[in-house]
Amino acid sequence: MAQDAYDAHDAQGAARLRLAALAAEAAADTALDGAPAHRVAQDAALLGRLLSATDRRRAGNDAAPDVTADDIGAALSLVDGLRHQLDQLESQVVMEARRRGMDWRQIALHLGLNSSQAASQRHQRLTTRLEEIRQGVR
Repeated sequence: MAQDAYDAHDAQGAARLRLAALAAEAAADTALDGAPAHRVAQDAALLGRLLSATDRRRAGNDAAPDVTADDIGAALSLVDGLRHQLDQLESQVVMEARRRGMDWRQIALHLGLNSSQAASQRHQRLTTRLEEIRQGVR
């Protein structure tokens, strides 16, 4: 089991490096500022800064900014939006994978799922949830 966790961690690291190279190429393109992926990155960075500030404060660093309940509330308000944005991004990436000829077995492998059926069902649930949110049902 520990080897599986190591392999997954290693695969995620390799994926980060590969995508970082793509991101570096796109960074010069200012039209991406409003793209959903850019908003996710911005919101995640904001949450990361908050957590870093709380860690520094807990470690007794007097120079660390004081994190207030309002700061925590602001962070919590970003979480639901981030979850929705990530769902949208996952759906878009899966659709792009399908357009490019990847089968459900390949998609399942990259999502860390055990079967093509699990990947297909996950995408269907995700699509249904996004549509319900869009329609105001959820």
